[in-house]
Amino acid sequence: MVRALGIDPGTKSMDLCALEDGKVFFEKTIPTEKVAKDPSIIINATKEAFPLDLIVGPSGYGVELTKIEDIPTKKFEDWYYNYILLTSKEEILEAVKKKIFGALVYYSMAKSALVMKKRKWPVVYIPGVINLPTVPEFRKINKLDMGTADKMCVAVLGVHDQSEKFSIPYKRVSFILVELGFGYNAVIGVENGRIVDGIGGTTFPGIGFLTSSALDFELVQLVGNWSKEDLFLGGVASITKILDEKKFIERIEKDKKVELAWNSMFEGIEKAVAEILISVKKPREILFSGRLTRIYRIREELEKRLSKFANVRKVNSLKGVKITKETAQGYGIVAEGLAKGKFSKLIEWMKIKEAKGTCLDYIYHPKFYELKKSGKFVDFYY
Repeated sequence: MVRALGIDPGTKSMDLCALEDGKVFFEKTIPTEKVAKDPSIIINATKEAFPLDLIVGPSGYGVELTKIEDIPTKKFEDWYYNYILLTSKEEILEAVKKKIFGALVYYSMAKSALVMKKRKWPVVYIPGVINLPTVPEFRKINKLDMGTADKMCVAVLGVHDQSEKFSIPYKRVSFILVELGFGYNAVIGVENGRIVDGIGGTTFPGIGFLTSSALDFELVQLVGNWSKEDLFLGGVASITKILDEKKFIERIEKDKKVELAWNSMFEGIEKAVAEILISVKKPREILFSGRLTRIYRIREELEKRLSKFANVRKVNSLKGVKITKETAQGYGIVAEGLAKGKFSKLIEWMKIKEAKGTCLDYIYHPKFYELKKSGKFVDFYY
């Protein structure tokens, strides 16, 4: 009997989903704000599901399949900040002093990861879209985020779902996935049951609820000084000053700023799907998932705008799931598959074990070479 658990570090909630031989036996969802204040909450919640053969820890931007035990203890904190969170401990500690929420979340993730390391729990970290060998390298050039580890996981759920729905083998699965989270959006392309392309939140052609769209390089140069906290600014919430997604929907016909943000977000989604059609020319379906898609008005708009490309529907949840969001269910599937459970064939087919490196491996800008030489990043290949 294989028991494995995945931990999905969402912007608004951290969800835990555990499977035993392909069936969900444990779920928990915790407001991220609580975890930011007390990282031990995640540790205690994970212990509730014990015993476990494998835990897939919060994997951020994604790395090749990496066991926590293989990372030297002296390097572990820096390794986690550098490659999972794409930042440094110093930068996060500085932001924590300012009580920046995103920094508090990152700090709590790193702290809980260190506890898991010290307790010698069976933790692994998994890839994001960019690490997968099924994505051609030319699509990765000068990209960092083509879909973080949680977005990769929900695409895994999508492959399982479409295979089950149509009673087809993985090799006949084909879809474009639209994932709308509270923080980031992503669009992932799946062809022949494998991820072949992706547009992550920070390269998206339209705004997310918290995040800005892909930034004009002229703006980047003009501002000059950016920090990690800026990743969570510039989206719907910044335009409308509304931090609750349901209140945002209620104001669509009443507030010009809300209408502006709505049109920007949805045209961006439409453009992102159209872009992925270059890589997945005849998708069987357009699937959608994520916190924002729980709202009927948003689901209705997705169907209206995207049905010209293919049939549009919500990703089906795993049987037995009651509270965890789709990304966490995907984390659970990946964990159970890596632990050689019933989803092992799916993990093998999608070549998750064959992922290589980090999201820093495909940057060709001279400025980045200077950054790497500066000693900001510890060696990944220890």
